[in-house]
Amino acid sequence: MHEVRIDGETLTIEDVVKVARENEKVAIPEEAKKRVKRSREVLEKLVKENQVIYGVNTGFGALSSVKISPQEIKQLQTNLIRSHSSGVGKPLSREIARALMLLRVNTLAKGYSGIRLETLETIVEMLNKGVHPIIQAKGSVGESGDLAPLSHMILVLMGEGKAEYQGKVMTGKEAMEKAGIKPVQLDFKEGIALNNGTQLMTAIAALTIHDAEKLIKTAEVAAALTLEALLGVSDAFDEKIHRVRPHYGQAITAKNVRELIRVRASLLLN
Repeated sequence: MHEVRIDGETLTIEDVVKVARENEKVAIPEEAKKRVKRSREVLEKLVKENQVIYGVNTGFGALSSVKISPQEIKQLQTNLIRSHSSGVGKPLSREIARALMLLRVNTLAKGYSGIRLETLETIVEMLNKGVHPIIQAKGSVGESGDLAPLSHMILVLMGEGKAEYQGKVMTGKEAMEKAGIKPVQLDFKEGIALNNGTQLMTAIAALTIHDAEKLIKTAEVAAALTLEALLGVSDAFDEKIHRVRPHYGQAITAKNVRELIRVRASLLLN
């Protein structure tokens, strides 16, 4: 089995499908690991210098002017995740949960969020060992972020919440223990780095696009076969006709049908 290497730059929809549906293993390449470490080092330096940084040593939103003491900045991140784990409705499918986790790793692997490498690697370990957080379908706040869904994912990372492991739903703590994964105690900045994104909607979009493209290809094959079976007129798919109408997708489909007909005809002649 191959690995999908997550460097924050080269992930494809096909990679997402392989990990989400085919359980392909995931790895973070060394160059991405270096970026993540450098980013964390910069953040740690600023915190030591007592620089005021939103969401690190300040409150969130309307409480951004409230300074958080050095003794409480770690607890702030844990509290953020617990307070945002407020999703409702049916749980997301296993494949969407896996896609969401993969996409969050991909974003953080860019090395701009100040997260610790070991925290990121723990999510990868969850993917590779099949620990899947139970994430309620409703709770996203749209372009402001999939805060609730991502928080439910992070709960399991912390050894809380609920997860599916080897086909059974159990507590996050139990799932992590059975998989031999050590839960993460969030450090400063990590809560907001982990839950402030749009990976749920991106996961759903990626899988939907893949399925839509596959459906279109299937429809084109069906159309070509139907055209032959009914002795249809292939002139309707002529390139010159479709060049007149500026519909790119229509022209591509017409080309594909022409090619399918040509291949079928050459097989019959040979």
